[in-house]
Amino acid sequence: MDGLHAGRPGRVSRATLAKRFADLVGEPPRTYLTRWRMTLAADILAERESATIAEVARAVGYSDAFGFSAAFKRIRGVNPSEFRTSSEATDRAASPSS
Repeated sequence: MDGLHAGRPGRVSRATLAKRFADLVGEPPRTYLTRWRMTLAADILAERESATIAEVARAVGYSDAFGFSAAFKRIRGVNPSEFRTSSEATDRAASPSS
């Protein structure tokens, strides 16, 4: 137990929690959370054509589309609109013709 929380069982410092999380999961909590949110966003972009980028941003916890788009591009390598376009092209190629 660290000195900051001595005498209060069950409590750990934020730094200790982050280290334990990273040791267990393999990446820091914020990195994991951002990656997970972008995975959810990619699913929404692919499944809900009518959802705007701002709506997708809000759905995964971002208050503005600009910050969301920057994070999405940093994690996925393309902006959300480009991802949606490539996702739609992949979906059309994969689905059987009528």
